[in-house]
Amino acid sequence: MIWKNLSDKLNIFFVVIIIGVGLPSLALGQQSYFSDLKQTFEEGSVFKADFHHQTVDSYTQDTVASSGRIWVGGQQYRVEADNKSVVVDGETSTVYDEDRNRVIISKYEPEDDDFAPSRILNGVDSTFTVQAQEKRDDDIYILLSSDDPFAIYQKVEIFLSKSLVPKKIEAVDPADNVITTTFSEGEFMDPEKGMFKLSYPESAEKVDMRN
Repeated sequence: MIWKNLSDKLNIFFVVIIIGVGLPSLALGQQSYFSDLKQTFEEGSVFKADFHHQTVDSYTQDTVASSGRIWVGGQQYRVEADNKSVVVDGETSTVYDEDRNRVIISKYEPEDDDFAPSRILNGVDSTFTVQAQEKRDDDIYILLSSDDPFAIYQKVEIFLSKSLVPKKIEAVDPADNVITTTFSEGEFMDPEKGMFKLSYPESAEKVDMRN
C-alpha cells in the first residue's frame, strides 16, 4: 500500500494515536477529555501542528527521527515531512516525492489505511484500558495500556494541554521500541480552501493507480 510504505519512510504512524487510543476511556465514569476532543473534530475543526517524531530501537538503541507538519481533520489528513507530502481527502490519496519529482495518485480505501482519521476517531483497539487520567500542572495526562499481545502498543502516554491540544505522545510497542512524538505550535483551526489539496510541479511524473 502506497501510504503505508511512505509512512514507514517518514516514521509518522503516531497519527494513529493522536486521538483514537484514548477513546476507551469514554466507557469509564471519569471526566472524558477525549469526548470533548472527538466533538471538536466532529464539528469540523482541523488539528495543525509541527512535529518531531523518533523511534528508538530497544535492542540496538538506534534512533530514526523525522520532523514536519501535519493537518488532521475528521475524514482527511495531510502530512509534510522529509521532502515528501501526503494528502488524503477522503476519496483519493495523493503522494508527492520531491526528491524523485513523482506523484502517485490512488483510490483511497479507509479499511486498508491504519492511519485513517475515521478509524482514529472510532478508536484503535478496544483492548486498551485507562490506567490514569489526570491533570498534572498545566497538562492533562493519560496513561493507557494493553495486555493483548497483538495490540499495536503495550503502553501509551499522552500529554494534552488544558485546552485539549496534543503536546506529546510516547508509546512502547510489543518489541519494547519507544516511539515519541512531540508537537509544537499546535492548534485547532477552521478548514481552509485547498488545505487538503496537494500541489506539485507540472513537471512531476504522474502515476495514477485509480484505473
